[in-house]
Parts: sequence; C-alpha cells; structure tokens
Amino acid sequence: MRNSFAIAMAALVTTALLGGVAGTAAGAQPTITTDGPTAGAQPAVGAAEAAGPTQTDDACGFPLNATDATGTTVTLEERPERITTLNPSAAQTLWELGQEDRVVGVSRFAFYLDGAEERANVSAEFGASVERVVDTEPDLVLAPNSSAADVGPLREQGLTVYHFPAATSVEDIAEKTETIGRLVGACEAATETNAEMNEAVAAAENRTADVDRPAALYPLGGGYVAANNTFIDAIMNAGGTDNVAAEYEAYPQLSDEVILETDPELILVTDPEAAILEQEPYASTTAGVEGNYVVMDVNYLNQPAPRSVIVSTETLSNAVVELQDTSGESSDDSSSDEGSSGDGSSDDGDATENDSSTDDMDGNETDAGGSAGDTGAESPGFGVVAAALALLATGLLARRE
Repeated sequence: MRNSFAIAMAALVTTALLGGVAGTAAGAQPTITTDGPTAGAQPAVGAAEAAGPTQTDDACGFPLNATDATGTTVTLEERPERITTLNPSAAQTLWELGQEDRVVGVSRFAFYLDGAEERANVSAEFGASVERVVDTEPDLVLAPNSSAADVGPLREQGLTVYHFPAATSVEDIAEKTETIGRLVGACEAATETNAEMNEAVAAAENRTADVDRPAALYPLGGGYVAANNTFIDAIMNAGGTDNVAAEYEAYPQLSDEVILETDPELILVTDPEAAILEQEPYASTTAGVEGNYVVMDVNYLNQPAPRSVIVSTETLSNAVVELQDTSGESSDDSSSDEGSSGDGSSDDGDATENDSSTDDMDGNETDAGGSAGDTGAESPGFGVVAAALALLATGLLARRE
C-alpha cells in the first residue's frame, strides 16, 4: 500500500490577507529620491545584501522621483489615490500594506484577494487592456516584470507607469515591497511587512535545519518545471528542499528520461488530488512510489509577493519535517524487510500532465497531452521546439506574477 503523504496548504483567511513566476532576467535596479528637504539616507528594507531603492525622506513624502527598471524616471507630485495593478503580485503587496482601498483596477488573476472582484478588471486576453486601464483613471499604474509589453502603450496614453524588474529571490521581493511602499506613501507598512516576511523565512529555515533536505520538483505540466533563477526555486530552497532542476534555468521542458534521472523525493503540486503522481514519469520517481507530495496554494506559489513567501515557506517547511518523520517511521518498520532497497528506483515513463491544469486561473497551463520525451538531443531533455514552447510556458506563468 502506498504511504500517501499529503500536506494541505494553510486556509486563506481575511485577516491574513489584510495583515500581511517571474521573468528570467532582472532589469535595472530602481532608485528613488524626493524633491523636498531630506533627513538622511535610509537603508533598504529586507535582507542586508539586497540591492534596492534608497529612500531619502524620513516622512515618506512627495514629490517623488523614481527610476524604474526601464530607466525611466517616474515623477509623482503627490500621493497617488487611484492605483491600478497589472499583475496580482503588485495587488497582493498593496493588500498586504493595507492600501487596498486605493486600488481601482486589478488583473483577473488577483480576484482571490478579499474584495478584489469589486475593482475594475483590466485584463485582456493576453496582458492588460490599455482601454480598461485608461478607464480606471489611475494616478499610478504598477507593472511587474511580465507586463513589460504593456508599459509603452500605457505611457503613450499619458499614464504614470512604474515598471518593476524581475523578482527571482526573497531579497527581490523585499526590495519590490519597499519600492511599492515608497511609491504609495506606505513606507512604515512596507518595513513591517518585510520584517514579517524575513521572520517567516528564518523560521522555515530553522524548522528544517536539522532534517535532511529532500530532492524536490515543481512540475508545471508537459515536462516543464521550475528551475534555477526563479521565485519558485527561492521558495523551494527557503522551505528546506533541494530543487532537482536547479542545474537548468527558468522554466525548461525536460524529457521523461531526465525527470526520472533527477528522481525527486518530494513533488510540489497545486492540485489537492495530486493526480500527477499517478502519471509517468512522476509515478516512477521516489516521490511517486512513496506518495510524497505537498499541496501548495497556486496563487501564492506563483506570485512573487510577501504573503506568497510567508505562506509558501511555512507550508513547504512543515511538509519537509513531516516527510522526515514519516520516512523515519517507514525506515524503522521496514529495516528488517528482505530485499528492500528504500531508494525508490525509477522505471521508464512516457507521459506528463499538469498537476494544476484543473485551475482555470492558473497561468502555468501548457499543452500536456503529448510526451515530453521527444524534445530533442541538443541538450538534456531540451530541444529547439521545446525552447519555443518554453518561452510560451514562461510567458503564461509570468501572467500570474
């Protein structure tokens, strides 16, 4: 009998929302200055080594000049009262800072936030609708990395748009949170939010410090996985796992053979049914054989924002500890079993599916109907056709950012 290991995500509650995947390359780091009297430079909020914006006004006041990831200097003469966000990560951050009442437009992927459905939906079929954004009459538009194509057309309409670089680490999240706080005049809330986030990361790391780090994988479907230089990889590391796809960059498509070779011990899923563990090649990995998976919240796992870090690292680190306990008990029970190798040897597999494909709002979806084993031999499990598909998959994932 399979030892099914299922860790459900923490329930989403309104108080948590109110109290508290990205592109592949980081853009220019933003800088912020004020045009009024200053009281000395303030250190960046977040991890000590994070390169981020500098704040030169203790009062967090206006007028404000901020240079964004495009190198454009964005000027805010006064505190913006009407804010439109093009992606859910920026919306989530504003909710976290307690500024949701000033948000007038969000993307459809932000509707999970309490009350967000009452705001204007500015989404188009792909990206943002310029017309819908203009109709919100915003004082400020926040455009995360994946919305780069929307920035120019919106500026041509005379809108004030701040464009963020890619966020691929917890330090990047802290920097983005501080920047948003400064742009909207909520610096103290940003400081408190970053402190809570950093405490959560430290707690997750302490929680797993004395247990073995399981080899883990987050499959997106169709052989695509979250690899190095992604927000998801940062969550996996902070949560106490080693990403078996870390030798690859961004969101590559891996062949069945390569996935079997990586042999993850734990698989991250966003589908409570964890149907992907019943499918090859995942069924033949150690995680599949032993039924080791952790259910992550699809919104938080795929959106680089503070509450995403807090919830995801707690969920994953708790799963790692429980997996260790479960594995220890299994080892004790089977220590005298004749011929038991305990290594979850892999068998051949020929198909992959998206564990989160049942979520219509999951921007990760790809065509998972075919085998990933024919992706070519130019590099392990990653061919020319797959590379083109990877760009599409990465773009779809970025829509969730």
